[in-house]
Amino acid sequence: MTQSLGRSLGALDGLNFFLADVQSGLGPFLGIYLLTVPGWSTSDIGLALTVGGLVGLIVQTPIGALVDKTPHKRTLIILAALATGLGAFTITVNPSYSVIAAAQLATGIAGTVFPPAIAAIALGLVGSAAYTYRTGRMAAFNHAGNVVGAVIFGAAGYLITIRAGFWFAGIATILVAAITLMINPRLINNDVARGLTPSSPTTHSGQRKPSGFGVLLHSRPLLALCAATMLWQLANGAMLPLTGQELAQQDARTGALFQAALIIVAQLVMIPMAVMIAKHGQDWGRKPIFLAAFLVLPVRGVLFALGDFPLYVISIQILDGVGAGIYGAMFVLVVADLTRGTGHFNLALGAATTIQGIGAALSPALAGFVADADGFHVALLVLSGIAILALIVFAVGVPETADIADTVPSSSNSKKPQPS
Repeated sequence: MTQSLGRSLGALDGLNFFLADVQSGLGPFLGIYLLTVPGWSTSDIGLALTVGGLVGLIVQTPIGALVDKTPHKRTLIILAALATGLGAFTITVNPSYSVIAAAQLATGIAGTVFPPAIAAIALGLVGSAAYTYRTGRMAAFNHAGNVVGAVIFGAAGYLITIRAGFWFAGIATILVAAITLMINPRLINNDVARGLTPSSPTTHSGQRKPSGFGVLLHSRPLLALCAATMLWQLANGAMLPLTGQELAQQDARTGALFQAALIIVAQLVMIPMAVMIAKHGQDWGRKPIFLAAFLVLPVRGVLFALGDFPLYVISIQILDGVGAGIYGAMFVLVVADLTRGTGHFNLALGAATTIQGIGAALSPALAGFVADADGFHVALLVLSGIAILALIVFAVGVPETADIADTVPSSSNSKKPQPS
């Protein structure tokens, strides 16, 4: 059993690594690619990048509820990966408005599956006690995969054609499917995977059951987290694509290299951030670590606005590595903390991701229109102002959650404090 669990956890590491390769080009590199296509303006690109995000908003919460209920989590991941790979290949064949929109539609839906499904599989395999370490470890492998993907996209875009990176993403979906099948579904505890605990309510037969959905809506810390992360994504979502487009204005081939460098620098810093969370995310507390992600974002935006020569911009990406590296892992952990005992972890993760996705989806369009009207630097300052607001909301509204009590205590422990 231990050997089989080890193989499944190793496959989970590989899944996070190669899935990053599949998704590498569908944001920043897509913007660079469309700059080479006649008829695409900065605002058009912003709208195209927004399509997938808006579609994801509609289906994210139902997908989370589906992940809570279904034991076929591996199948969901495989289907989503194949749809993403197909979309990456299709946009290189005919980059018309309709084709790009359709591809973004498919990849937007597929992208909503990965966070809750992978988080659920990990929680179901290791349980809540080891979940902090596993989340940090998965994040480290994902960032390492992003580095490899960025190198391939950048090198292929410069030496061959920018479309070659998208072809690689399509091929990588085969690896994702194969590795996902190596995870033993019999080792996934589906009750634990949805956030149920021994203190969760039980049926007359003694089986644990989910709480009512209302418990999520009455958690003020969870609502504050959703608001803060939505603003964070609104500020962060367009910073990297916008900066990459600015550097690529004169030469798209060189722009692909610059975009790769921006991603690689950030992802290399994210790896030790994820390792730090794996080792210390429990004993240091969630809030002090998470707060750092909110602190560095407005600083990064202002520094981007102060200069636009490549080496300066690339060096600023170290801050993105700190902020996004912490954000990705801590967001999942805090949602898990705030929904412990409800049986709705993946539903809440989907809903919270939907809300923050509003910011991520609107960010490219907002930044694109501001950049068209007033320039890239003004757009970056606008994003920085939004980041300051996100920092305030998080600092005031979200408490420390590392040792928070179960959201839904059992009937035998009804006096246990609940988060409010």
